Amino acid sequence: MQFSREESTRNLIRAWEPGRIRIGERWLTGNLIVSAETIVSDWTLRDRGRITVEDLAPALELEPELVIVGAGLTAVSPDFDLMRELAGLAVGLEYMQTQAACRTYNVLVHEGRRVAAALIQERDSV
Repeated sequence: MQFSREESTRNLIRAWEPGRIRIGERWLTGNLIVSAETIVSDWTLRDRGRITVEDLAPALELEPELVIVGAGLTAVSPDFDLMRELAGLAVGLEYMQTQAACRTYNVLVHEGRRVAAALIQERDSV
């Protein structure tokens, strides 16, 4: 999927393919966290099926109002315990497929929202 091009100093997701994401002119592989100002490449998870506050620490250090978890190619049910923990920190949490997370992230960055996307990459084809 190709996204529209816009000149910006913000980290916008230009394209997504299974296994890699293009931010600006760079193609990145592996799990990553992105905000308008910061990219954390090679984000590691202990258990991708059960994300913890500790796993999201690099995203939380960016002081977002919302963290979007792009959970890969398949739909994932949200972790309500994790949502409750983040709500206690005044941070919202949304789970969706990685492709949808990329689109949602761009919209929120354009709106000037403080958002961080924690994106899980898969190399499997749809």
